[in-house]
Amino acid sequence: MGNVLLEQKTEEELWLTYKKTRDPKIREAFIKQYAPLVKYVAGKVAVGMPHNVEFDDLVGFGTFGLLDAIEKFDPDKNVKFKTYAVTRIRGAIFDELRSIDWVPRSVRQKTKELEETIGSLEAQLGRTATDQEIAQALGLTEEEFLKTMMHISGTSILSLNDVWFSGDENDKVSIGESIEAPSSLNPEHIVEKDEIRRIIIEAINELPDKEKKVLVLYYYEDLTLKEIGQVLEVTESRVSQLHTKAILRLRAKLTNIRKGII
Repeated sequence: MGNVLLEQKTEEELWLTYKKTRDPKIREAFIKQYAPLVKYVAGKVAVGMPHNVEFDDLVGFGTFGLLDAIEKFDPDKNVKFKTYAVTRIRGAIFDELRSIDWVPRSVRQKTKELEETIGSLEAQLGRTATDQEIAQALGLTEEEFLKTMMHISGTSILSLNDVWFSGDENDKVSIGESIEAPSSLNPEHIVEKDEIRRIIIEAINELPDKEKKVLVLYYYEDLTLKEIGQVLEVTESRVSQLHTKAILRLRAKLTNIRKGII
């Protein structure tokens, strides 16, 4: 029945009808149509996850995100459903992963230490800190610092889905939702009335060029780490390090802004 419905109307018409009627048959058609998207997002999240995290579980968590996306999608806003759904699916997977606390405590502590070090160092310097400067602040060699980055890289993806509050429950925005993907790979789509989004985008724009490109290519061009490595002409492990550094730097910067340090 769902396929017949989809053949008879354009998807845009179906969304408008669904918004008015909440017809369960249309909902079922959307679920069937976008089920492969859940598997796709789960597959991307699965990369770098520990063995105790099952792919089928990720798909199950993501399905809740798809259902949520179908209920909350507003066809009047100029956003494609697929783009909106990917954010919701990924968010649902990470919410569930957080609740089962899959990140080892030692990794979580090390991530927090790195984030705090980067935050205080960049607030003090008034600019982006180099690998050498961060390593020195941690009492590590640059090689040891990069090894540490590799060790925690499997957990850093969680951080992009954290929400950033202005204090108003209705004003929450996730960092991931604030990255846009124009052809220039320069995230600068600013919604004027949304101060938080503006702050997040400014923080993204201040990242070193390669780190910024990794975020955009991974989250919005939907490339794998291997494909990003080919685009930037670096190894996959280097892409993983760049990704981790970008997330830690972003989180540290936003924490400083929230505390009024910078």
